This record gives sequence, structure tokens and C-alpha cells, in this order.
Amino acid sequence: MAKETYWKVWLTPNRLTKDIENDFIAEVSTAGSTIHNKDIASRIVAERSELRLETILSILTARDEIVRKTLLQGTAVQDGCVRMSPRVSGSWLGASHAFDPQTHKIGVDASLTADMRAALETVGVEVLGEKDSAGYIALVTDIATGRTDGAITPDEDILITGDKIKIAPEGEGGLGVFFVDAQGAEHPVMHKITENLPKKLIVRVPNLAAGSYTLKVATRFSNSKVLVQEPRTIIYALTLAVE
Repeated sequence: MAKETYWKVWLTPNRLTKDIENDFIAEVSTAGSTIHNKDIASRIVAERSELRLETILSILTARDEIVRKTLLQGTAVQDGCVRMSPRVSGSWLGASHAFDPQTHKIGVDASLTADMRAALETVGVEVLGEKDSAGYIALVTDIATGRTDGAITPDEDILITGDKIKIAPEGEGGLGVFFVDAQGAEHPVMHKITENLPKKLIVRVPNLAAGSYTLKVATRFSNSKVLVQEPRTIIYALTLAVE
């Protein structure tokens, strides 16, 4: 099938295979960009819609609320792109074992629809080469649970590993570790950073509500003693989630 669009990817060292040299993983260069309902509404209006922006945005907001309520009732929801299914994870020891929030988790699984899978067949990949020295986040570990799949625990510490992620200078406005929610609001780490090193950060997750978050690190750190003039923003490729 002919490719209609291309994802440009940077290659970064795979930190999960320390015993294998020259092993890389791909990071989509635009993965840190996100559009929200207002952006979607604006695009619909731009495509010759007779509806006003406010009307479309109101419909999208109402749709989100219906989706949330439906999932909370335990019913799956499917649109043209993804199917979202309620899920309870964990192991039960015996059929009479009650739900235990310490070992069992409530969540939502998302899987691609047939139309979305077919659309992905039109996407090609352009490798830009190894990512430059601007810094990257390789892995986030929830210290309370040991999970590395993106699940994080509010008011608990996470370990962030990568390169050139040290927050410097500490205390400068606009710098630090941020959790960006689905609406684009930033939730900064307010607790003092436990460990602040070029390749490792240990920070306390804010008291976040359930939902999906993008992890962002903003710093002026460099390898030399001289700080860069403008803050660098480093985005973690994997979306984090509070369940």
C-alpha cells in the first residue's frame, strides 16, 4: 500500500538491554505534541462546517462525559479509532476472595479498531538518526509498585532515568518536572527533588486525579559547567496513567 504520510523518528539507546551494544528504540519526533477538543473543533470548522466552534466544542465535551459515564458503568465504548474496555487486573486467590485495592486495579484497556489499523497501513517511517545530545527520558519506574508500564501512584516517588535530565538551576521559574493532563494543564512537582542527577531523577508525584499524563522535564542543564541559555523541554514518549 502506498504511504500517504510519514512518522519521523529519532533513535535512542535501549536502556532495558544493557548487555546488548548498539541497541536502539525509536521515538516519534512529534509524540510530545497533543491536540485537545478545542483543536479538534477548530479543525472541523476549518473543513467547511456550518456549525460554530462553540457548538462543536460543546458536543465534544458532552461526548466525553457520556464516554466516561459509560465506562464507569462497566460498558465498553467504541468509536472510529479505538475500543475502550473496562478492566480489573490482579490475581484472586480463591473464588470468594474480595476485591483488594492493594493488589487489584481498575482500569481501561484501549485497542485499535479495524479502520484505525487499516489507516496505519498508509503510514511510513523515516529514521532521522540517533537523537542528539539534547537529552532524553529512557524509563519511568513507580518506586511504590516497581511498575514501568506507565502506571504511577499519586503522592509516591518515581524514578526517572535518561540523559541530561538534571534540573538546573534548581528553583528557577519554569524549570522542573511537570505532569501534563489531557486538557493541557501542567501539574508541577512541588516536593523537593530527592535525587537530581544528569541521568537520574527521583521526584514525588503530585496528588493527581485519575487519568492520563505526559511527563515533561524542563531544564537548562548541559554537560559543561555553563548552562544553556534557553530551557530544554524533554518529553517522555510513554503516556503515564493514574488508575
